[in-house]
Amino acid sequence: MLSAYGTDKGCLTEFPAGTSVPEGVVWLDLVEPTAEEETAVEEALKIDIPTREELAEIEASSRLYQEDGAAFMTANLIRRGENDRPESSPVTFIIKGNQLVTIRYHHPQAFPVYVHRAMKPQSTALTSWGIFVSLLEAVVDRAADHLERVGVIVDDTSRKTFNNSRTPSGRKARKKPLNLSDLLEKIGEEGDFNSKMRESLVSIGRMVAFMQAIVDQMRQTKDMKDNRGRIKVLQRDIQSLTDHSTFLSGKISFLLDAVLGMSTIEQNGIIKIFSVAAVVFLPPTLVASLYGMNFKFMPELDWVYGYPLAIGLMILSAVLPWLYFKQKGWL
Repeated sequence: MLSAYGTDKGCLTEFPAGTSVPEGVVWLDLVEPTAEEETAVEEALKIDIPTREELAEIEASSRLYQEDGAAFMTANLIRRGENDRPESSPVTFIIKGNQLVTIRYHHPQAFPVYVHRAMKPQSTALTSWGIFVSLLEAVVDRAADHLERVGVIVDDTSRKTFNNSRTPSGRKARKKPLNLSDLLEKIGEEGDFNSKMRESLVSIGRMVAFMQAIVDQMRQTKDMKDNRGRIKVLQRDIQSLTDHSTFLSGKISFLLDAVLGMSTIEQNGIIKIFSVAAVVFLPPTLVASLYGMNFKFMPELDWVYGYPLAIGLMILSAVLPWLYFKQKGWL
């Protein structure tokens, strides 16, 4: 799909949908473009649009370069997809003259958010560089929202894991048993999302450093000086978000170790119960086995109190180990 945007009275305006490039266009947004749409943009701007396979290249030289008088910049942008799963995909930004082209194969929420905001009068210039910087600001703001949500989920999971609530009288409240498998799944999901977000921030940071070098070489008009200042603020924001992502990564690792440790403790508790039960019932089983033998001469078989004696002996042999374990604090 090809979406074309122009400007009118300081506002972003959208041209009617089509496959051709209209006059006065400032921003061309290609979302899963067809071959016809790619050809139309290439002929209008005299550039070679990279393919989807080329967008996935890892090398910086394949993501950040200048060609045919245009600057090509690619970064991984992330979004929460179906079932809250993270989706990361490369997005390419191309600037040639006063026209910006974006090529993407997924739908980061920052794009419609920026379009909705830019439809109102703007204080910043709606040039190709101005729109590009504004888009990146929306992307970084969205990344901050994502990291904030990860932090909230991690804190909530931490409270569930280490919940030691007490009643007003100071006694321990009866707690529901933790579903450790659900906690592990939630921690794993947020850890995966945080790692992908960090990867995205690193790629955006590289792109911003590249565009900073280009802007420094351009003629410093009032608009470009404003863009330079906004780019520096973007770099500081990206660095702070990267540091926060690192902090969240450490917190997630600690929480993962804690949940795994609690799982081990829970398993050890279950095994201890079975071990104690085996030890407690072993002596009565031994007594019962002795008197279950079919020997001809067993004097206790003819005693009047033989049966009560055997029952009492079994009970005593079970109670004594239990009292010993209780005294040692093993129960």
